[in-house]
Amino acid sequence: MSEDTPVSVTMEKDGEVAVIIVNNPPVNALSWHVRQGLEDNFTAALADDSVKAIVLRCAGATFIAGADISEFGKPPRGPDFNAVLNSIEAASKPVVAAIHGTALGGGLETALVCHYRVAVPSAKLGVPEVKLGLLPGAGGTQRLPRVVGVEAAATMTSTGDPLPAAKAKELGLVDELAGEDSLAADAIAFARAKIADGPRPTRERPVFGDVAVIEQLKAANAKRWRGFEAPYANLACVEAATRLPFEEGLAFEREQFMKLMFGSQSAAQRHIFFAERQAAKIDGLPKDTQLRDIKKVGVIGAGTMGGGISMNFLQKGIPVTIVEMAQDALDRGVGVIRKNYDASAAKGRFKPEQVDQMMGILTPSLSLDDLADCDLIIEAVYENMDVKKDIFGKLDTIAKPGAILASNTSYLDVDEIATATSRPGDVLGMHFFSPANVMKLLEVVRGEKTAPDALATAMAIGKKIGKVAVVAGVCDGFIGNRMLKPRQMEAMKLLMEGATPAQVDKVHVEFGMPMGPFQMSDLAGVDIGWHRDPNRIESIRDALCAEGRWGQKKQAGFYDYDEKRQPSESPRVAELIEEFRGKAGVEKREITDQEIIERTLYPMVNEGALILSEGKAQRASDIDVVWIYGYGWPVYRGGPMFWAGLEGTDKIVAALEKHGFEIAPLLKEKAEAKSGF
Repeated sequence: MSEDTPVSVTMEKDGEVAVIIVNNPPVNALSWHVRQGLEDNFTAALADDSVKAIVLRCAGATFIAGADISEFGKPPRGPDFNAVLNSIEAASKPVVAAIHGTALGGGLETALVCHYRVAVPSAKLGVPEVKLGLLPGAGGTQRLPRVVGVEAAATMTSTGDPLPAAKAKELGLVDELAGEDSLAADAIAFARAKIADGPRPTRERPVFGDVAVIEQLKAANAKRWRGFEAPYANLACVEAATRLPFEEGLAFEREQFMKLMFGSQSAAQRHIFFAERQAAKIDGLPKDTQLRDIKKVGVIGAGTMGGGISMNFLQKGIPVTIVEMAQDALDRGVGVIRKNYDASAAKGRFKPEQVDQMMGILTPSLSLDDLADCDLIIEAVYENMDVKKDIFGKLDTIAKPGAILASNTSYLDVDEIATATSRPGDVLGMHFFSPANVMKLLEVVRGEKTAPDALATAMAIGKKIGKVAVVAGVCDGFIGNRMLKPRQMEAMKLLMEGATPAQVDKVHVEFGMPMGPFQMSDLAGVDIGWHRDPNRIESIRDALCAEGRWGQKKQAGFYDYDEKRQPSESPRVAELIEEFRGKAGVEKREITDQEIIERTLYPMVNEGALILSEGKAQRASDIDVVWIYGYGWPVYRGGPMFWAGLEGTDKIVAALEKHGFEIAPLLKEKAEAKSGF
């Protein structure tokens, strides 16, 4: 070992048992120097005649939690991981893995080459690589079917969900549960007891279980896995284990791993993994910024948004005072919260007593004065500037000093809202997405005068309630809705020129979106933001609204709906489009699917470039996070700005110019450099 190699693996002896200890904080990732340390220490232990058995365990909070992702894509360094694992598996003395914390991915693959596994009850074991668009590429798909059988191996690899230690023992993945506080001693005792039995190489164990389960898994997850490559590659490898000799199975797994590793989907999924963590960082904020204490939250409005927002805090044990103007609206809102919690309890997500606890810290009120003791007040009323300014003016006199005053506006000017108060430093936007208790995205809108500690606190509380929070600047629609606007406008123009709602939506769904622009409009309500004058018909949308075609809630929008809300193409909508086309003198023509992509998705990239250059988003990856978590952009395409690099910024600019768009200078720069964002 050279002098500059970090010492992250050591060995100590307990009688005839050698204990090899990995210590690579914070999660004992399989960095090159860990692999080197494993190789050196196993070689030494196997060469020592006084050693009769070996225990592999880890220092710190966890067993090996996986590969060192920061090494992906870099030139290889240190010994090959597979070679290290093969030598452990081939050891002439029994090897026992002692597991605490998490044994995930490469960590579980390391445990699988050990001949036996002992774990504390709180440990979790799994292969989550599929969540990064990959598969366990160091024999995981070949060894698991030999240890837990085909069904469990196929499920674990294709879903990526970890198992608790007790379940792992039931399946044979863990041989013995150790005491929560006596893992080291229990593992040594177990190893000592196995000296007589000797090694048990995993590769020599037979594969067992019914291969038919693989097709069943595909059928059960068809909707969830639509468009993804990795779940199917994982299953193909498990299936290969049932029919190929071990070494051939390993070669097949390696081939599939390399295909995924160098494919665009895994690159996109790894991009989002890091982007989500990056989004939590606030540019220009002093590192020692002290957070404000949030012990109680006020929510104004008990409708769908207000109720959903309240649920996030109640679930984390943070008391909420919810305010409405009328008793019936308040009762209805509180009733919906209770109903939602009861439905979750029926599915086993909460215990009935937890529901009672959460409802017990909810205080319904008809008076804004009852928000005087709240540390954070979130206004979630109708999108109307005058209404919001009126509320913030009242809050200015009611809220205690230092309380954060947040608006759940989806597009209004937060700076203008702040002018209604004498404390603009306490005002910001907290844009939750509907349904607010389910959707993970939270746009935290930084006003011109928002205090650094107010911003940092809003981001931290977002994380606490399980949201992925992203900082946005003040502009119409912030990040997400601002980019949605050109997409929706072009989709409407395409109808006038010859496309149908169904064609436009089909292109978006095939791209990987959960729904297309017109399906989304029908779900949200075609009437949202409509001027409400049935005699003022200036667009196709106005005509739909004037006829009461407000979307799914009226069983008619851009589509007709049956009683189960199943859509079908509407002859009436086709007539209306034809009428508008005639009035405008537009000639109907054939619209290709490619043109739909160029005119609805490419303009979003263009708008994203403007948002970046105006400083309304901190970084391109933040825009990607907004679209993944707020709008269902397919994670395997990495968000619109990442996807622009895959698609080719030069190709995007050429198409936008062809269709007559004004190109954002930053996008033009990227296109000239042939680079992504």
